[in-house]
Amino acid sequence: MEEKDLQRAIEAILFASGERVEISRLAMTLQTDAKTVESAANALADAFAFERRGIRILRLEDGYQMVSSGEMADYVTKALETRKPPKLSSSQLEALTIIAYYQPATKAMVEQIRGVDSSYSVASLMSKNLIEEAGRLNVPGRPILYRTTPDFLRTFGLSSLEELPPIEKVNFDEPIDPDQLGDVDQPDENQLVMSEVIG
Repeated sequence: MEEKDLQRAIEAILFASGERVEISRLAMTLQTDAKTVESAANALADAFAFERRGIRILRLEDGYQMVSSGEMADYVTKALETRKPPKLSSSQLEALTIIAYYQPATKAMVEQIRGVDSSYSVASLMSKNLIEEAGRLNVPGRPILYRTTPDFLRTFGLSSLEELPPIEKVNFDEPIDPDQLGDVDQPDENQLVMSEVIG
């Protein structure tokens, strides 16, 4: 398939999907390899950005998604009469930061680092689709593990988790069992502020 035809096909798939499409799925559909898909999608994304189009193509970890341009946000909001999503509280930001850096993480781990009950914060982050369940820890009680979602990346303008600013992490050498957690020094407050990511 010619490069231009490949780009047009990727554009059509991403537009019709409305959500992130994995590179492997694009490659399988277009009967080509992942590297060729990445090259075509990146070229298409660059062209959209260069032409300052109303839509953009974002790389989100191992996939791509078509989104509206940030410059057009006011017009889109006005036209669709949507409201800005509510801001996260400081307790929700702290919980989200811990999950983002330690994922997959249990609620007990979040509570151990924060030093307070985090049930409401974790449930709220789930309802906002910023985190999701990632299985269960293989220890007695089988606590739920949580990880961030593609919506988390979009919300904070990240392409992957590798773009998170570095922090000094609490060292957990072994899988976390809520009943066996020892005393852990809480990290500095500035380590738990996701506003560094927002800018």
